[in-house]
Amino acid sequence: MVADIIRDSALGQIINHLSGGKFLPYADQRPGYIAGTNPYSITAFNNKTSFFASQATLAGDETKFGAELTREDTLVVVDLEKAKDIAGPDVQASTYDDTNLIGWMGDDDQDNPQNWSTKKRAFVAFSICLMTFTMYIGSAIYTPAIPGVVEEFGVSVTYATLGLTLYAIGYGIGPMFLTPLQEVAEYGRNAVYIPTFILFILCQIPVFTTKDVKTIMAFRFLTGFFGSPALAVGGASMGDIFPGRQVPYVIGIWSISAFAGPMTGPVVGGFAAQAEGWRWTLYELLWISGFTLMFLSLFLPETYGPTILLKRAKRLRKLTGNTQLCTQTEKDTADQTLFKVFKEALALPLILAMEPALLFSSVYIGFVYGVLYLWFESFPLVFTDIYGFNLGVTNLPFTGSIVTAIITYTVYCFYLKCHIEPRTVRAEAAGTPLHAEVRLEIGLMASAFIPISVLIFGFSAREDVHWIVPTIGAALYLPGIYLNFMSILTYVVFAYPQYPHAVLTSNDLARSIIAGIFPLFGRAYFDGLGLAKGSAILAAISVLLWIVFFCLYKTGHSLRSRSKYATV
Repeated sequence: MVADIIRDSALGQIINHLSGGKFLPYADQRPGYIAGTNPYSITAFNNKTSFFASQATLAGDETKFGAELTREDTLVVVDLEKAKDIAGPDVQASTYDDTNLIGWMGDDDQDNPQNWSTKKRAFVAFSICLMTFTMYIGSAIYTPAIPGVVEEFGVSVTYATLGLTLYAIGYGIGPMFLTPLQEVAEYGRNAVYIPTFILFILCQIPVFTTKDVKTIMAFRFLTGFFGSPALAVGGASMGDIFPGRQVPYVIGIWSISAFAGPMTGPVVGGFAAQAEGWRWTLYELLWISGFTLMFLSLFLPETYGPTILLKRAKRLRKLTGNTQLCTQTEKDTADQTLFKVFKEALALPLILAMEPALLFSSVYIGFVYGVLYLWFESFPLVFTDIYGFNLGVTNLPFTGSIVTAIITYTVYCFYLKCHIEPRTVRAEAAGTPLHAEVRLEIGLMASAFIPISVLIFGFSAREDVHWIVPTIGAALYLPGIYLNFMSILTYVVFAYPQYPHAVLTSNDLARSIIAGIFPLFGRAYFDGLGLAKGSAILAAISVLLWIVFFCLYKTGHSLRSRSKYATV
């Protein structure tokens, strides 16, 4: 397992390429490779988490050891009826009408991420979560540096807070430009993850070395921009390696890693800023990022199936001299250009953003995220000004959200297992698939935590009330935001199944911009209104949005029926 992981990692691929396959070789690069197999041993995959595969990669009536292979040696005569009997009724005969089509070598092909062992999947999932955590911690780890930036450069708190805002906007805009390449078989996941991660690290350096505050702001934006692929496509990478029914569970784990970043960032950065100065918060981010880059370069394998098959096809074309060998993806995208890819990636999210269901979903989750980012401004007002905590201890209450995150994830798993899965099975048996709006139910229920959390936090933040009470109030926000996040993102994908990348990019853009703007007025907002009144207004807005949320649940199916993009 370890050897395969290293071979398929970014560093392993470089070593394999430079050595011509002598080091970290694939089976077809080893001496004595048998260029032949049973043409009917290949299972054709045709589902949304994988793609078409066909008969044997190389097949013939006779196998040859050490002999030069010709184009004729790679051909096989296929009995279509027999092939369909073996592969199953869902596979179209057209899948088998090209004897040069490269596919998986059966349903036990270990190059197929869907066939990896449980241990390998778990390890790769951990790697993806580590990458996502590192990117997200980069946003909030800056917040303890804000007082230092204000003092050193003589700017206002609002101006210094731009370092947080621009980072969030950067990782909202970035997916529109960077992630489309990950859906192109020629590039895949790692060809985008690793180079952008390197740029993510390089853009951190000017932030703590510059003597110009404008440079800090510019490179905080670029840091978020180049860190965005992990945030936008990490969930898709999870879907690459896990079967469809397991995907919601592992996406839930991945989401916890995303939430854990902003929660632990202020804690990690707070003690460093207090002891050594504001620049040390950025040093810590550089150290975390550097370790993560080394780890991913060596231990994160490529997970995108079409890319893995394309590399296999290239090796076999070189081995056999048969230039006709190709993958299904190559055939399907023969006329695709990068211009078309980017045109769709840039235009479609903006078009879909105007769909009523998607527009409200983006605004609502953006508001929920915005309130989360307001915590970064309100915690110093409560735990420093009222309770007298120092800069490091002030941010420790954020860790309470990690506890509620674990509890919330457990509840979410029970919800999927005991409610959604049985309903899905019954609906499929009846021939009436569940409406996408069913996915909103858990979000509707969890929305109650949002006003409750805000009100407890705002009204209990007084000297005569123990600090644990506002800490508990803040921790109760996590179930609301986590379950709304899972609910809405699942909903938009099920509502617009033909455009999953576009709807998620659209949602990410709106969510990040709204969330990034909130901290800019956070301190002035609470200073002007007070914690209690300011929290009451936020709670009232959340209740009003919940009413609209409920209307979407009831009327979403009707709204989507009038859309040319949605599936009803």
